[in-house]
Parts: sequence; C-alpha cells; structure tokens
Amino acid sequence: MLVDSDILIDAGTGMGNLTMEELVQIDHIFVTHSHLDHIVFIPFLVDTVGFMRQNPITVYATQDTISILKNHLFNWNIWPDFTKIPNTENPYMRYEVISQNNAVDLQGRIITPLPANHVVPAVGYQLNSGSASLVFTGDTTTNDALWQVVNTIENLKYLIIEAAFCEEKKDIAIRSKHLCPSLLCNELEKLKLQTEIYITHLKQGEDELTMREIQTYAGKFNPQRLLKNQIFDF
Repeated sequence: MLVDSDILIDAGTGMGNLTMEELVQIDHIFVTHSHLDHIVFIPFLVDTVGFMRQNPITVYATQDTISILKNHLFNWNIWPDFTKIPNTENPYMRYEVISQNNAVDLQGRIITPLPANHVVPAVGYQLNSGSASLVFTGDTTTNDALWQVVNTIENLKYLIIEAAFCEEKKDIAIRSKHLCPSLLCNELEKLKLQTEIYITHLKQGEDELTMREIQTYAGKFNPQRLLKNQIFDF
C-alpha cells in the first residue's frame, strides 16, 4: 500500500508495478510482519535506489520483526545488511522500532500500529490524515484486541481486512491464523462503527469463490473486494 508518494505499508510484489521514479521517492516502509509476501521487495528496493538517495530508507517494525529481518534476510547470507552499506554512518537503510498503539507522526500523517493475531509477531496499522482514518488489519485471525481499539476511532472511513481462505479450508485458516468467510463475519460483528469495508489477501484461484462466500456470510456489511491500483482519498 502506497501512502502519498513516500510511505509504504508492507512491501510485497505489488511494488513491481511502480516506476523507478516512484521507487526513489519512498522514504518509509511500515512492516506488518516478517512473512515473505509482505517484505519481499524491501531488499530489491534498497538495492535498486539506495545509491540514488541522500537519506536512508527507514523500515519501521516491531522489535521482534526487526530481529527476524536481521537474522534471516539482511544477514549477508540471503542479502547484504544495508544498514552497513556503504557504511554505518551513511547507510542505505535504517530500522525504527515501533510498538502497538504508539503513533508515528510523519508531517501530520499519523500511523499507529494496531494489535494483530498471526503465527509470527504482527501488527496492523491505522492511517490517520487528521480528517479521516483507514485501518489495515494486516494478516490476522480472531482478534478482540483489534476491535477494542478500532471502535474508538471516531473518524474511521475505511477498513481493509483479510480473508485468505475459502470456507472449505477453514481448518487451514485457523491453524495459520488467517480468516475465512465465516470467521470474517464473526469479526465484523464486533465492529461498532459505520465504515467502508474492503477484503484483501484472497488466494488466487479461490478469490471469486471466497468473495461469494463472504457475501453469503457477511453481506450485510457490504464488503467489497480490494482492487489493484485502487485509490483511497482521506
């Protein structure tokens, strides 16, 4: 998710759609968790544009996620450690530790990590422009702590929530800590605010089936499929 021109929420394969001019403008990456589909383009981004920039790209994540990135990705075995290239005083990349419910203010754009419930340490994010907010749950399953926070966001305009599996694979959703249509419906019942709801993380090949099932289970919430290149104005 690209916020304005300089902030990313996660860095999956969708970044491949950005031009070189757009990639150079990215200053901040907020990571929900360490799974590959959410971080895969960070190494390529830094490797491609790092030398073109005057300041390092900042990767924001929890301490647990940063530790995973250091130990298993930017470890000189899988990929170089760009916090030390070209040197530690002037690196291409730097880390910034974040924690749940502690907001980061980037020139009036308030980004707050939210609780998530996944198989690795994870967060979602609230993006608050001041006039309205968007909540992105990231990868999560049943998560009462999330709704306790979300229901206090008075200017909530958009909710982007996952549904990774169709109903037939509910057991896999539970074991992998994702949502399926019935679990999604149970979660949306906890939402006390009126907002536009968009569904993400649909499995290719099962996406149309899953959306039909979502309409069956949760149609009263009018959930829409998140589309490629969709723009949210808030």
